[in-house]
Amino acid sequence: MRAYSELIGARERVGVLAATCYGPLGSSSRMRIYQYVDALAEFGVDLQVSALTDDRMLEFFYKHGKRLLGPRIRGYAKRIGLLWREQNAGVLLVEKELLPWLPYGVEHALLFHAHKPLVLDYDDAVFHNYDQNRSWLIRQALGKKIDTLMKAADTVIAGNSYLAERALVAGAHKVEIIPTVVDLRRYPVCVKAEQDGLKIVWIGSPTTSKYLELVAGPLATVALRYKYQLIVIGGCRVSLPGVSVEWRPWSEETEAADISQCDIGIMPLPDEPWERGKCGYKLVQYMACGLPVVASPVGVNRDIVSHGTNGFLAATDQQWTSALCELLESAQMRSSMGMAGRALVEKSYCLQVTTPRLAAILRSAAGSSAVG
Repeated sequence: MRAYSELIGARERVGVLAATCYGPLGSSSRMRIYQYVDALAEFGVDLQVSALTDDRMLEFFYKHGKRLLGPRIRGYAKRIGLLWREQNAGVLLVEKELLPWLPYGVEHALLFHAHKPLVLDYDDAVFHNYDQNRSWLIRQALGKKIDTLMKAADTVIAGNSYLAERALVAGAHKVEIIPTVVDLRRYPVCVKAEQDGLKIVWIGSPTTSKYLELVAGPLATVALRYKYQLIVIGGCRVSLPGVSVEWRPWSEETEAADISQCDIGIMPLPDEPWERGKCGYKLVQYMACGLPVVASPVGVNRDIVSHGTNGFLAATDQQWTSALCELLESAQMRSSMGMAGRALVEKSYCLQVTTPRLAAILRSAAGSSAVG
């Protein structure tokens, strides 16, 4: 990257105002926007990031399960003020939407005033917050909001084909798929140290811990046959009877090392609309650490997991039990599948591969020559 950056003159640099949902604590904002700041700078793209919800408010939500109205209102006021005044950036990059739960007309007024090329980024099916909401009033008032935003944007960046298809149906002018990826520098290949007992790992957040309950039965059945420990990183405590569980807090500094200490990574999901829009980031993390995976065949999981090569897809309790038992039984299988997963990450799911593509999209939106 450094060699390319030296070819870019000051007049060719592109300024981008990135409006994120969260600060760096929010995984979607951290992986879709924040981790690209330094990398994009090497390609002449300067990101100025502004979060709608700061890390303190997100920590409060994870701890108490509710959002405070006062900070939310202040966040909205800050964002409106920023977009009303900001005139320097050449492109506006918006993670999902500017003002969640407000009508499109409000965002349209801000976008019209800002008068900048608009790039939207999606790694979740946020349109289902509205079009499948239990409230008839919300469905009527906001059900088409995200579609209208997609149609108005210069470019829509989708984390997977499910989200990209929605953008195309909505009438988006240009749709690009960029998966959620890891920075290989944070996930070096390492030889596993000798340890007592095998470890299965799940990483997530308090809001996604509920998915572990989907495989409570298979995990308990497997525990009757093999001695292993389930490592849960970042999740809140859920009921997993018969399973030895170690609950670890999440930290950006320790997540890669924590995963690397384990032997198998899992990603259970229900086959429902919201989950079909997920980008499979935890699978990418597991594979980057050289772990074989077992995942539900939902959404992008089908694209990331090559069944029998870098892991297993499991739809039923019996399939989950069989897959976990096979991997726990064979160190050779775990090793070969882990290497296949790592190779896939190096080829398609790393920052080093996606940064040039994202830079090209942003420079194209700004009217600059694309980066090849």
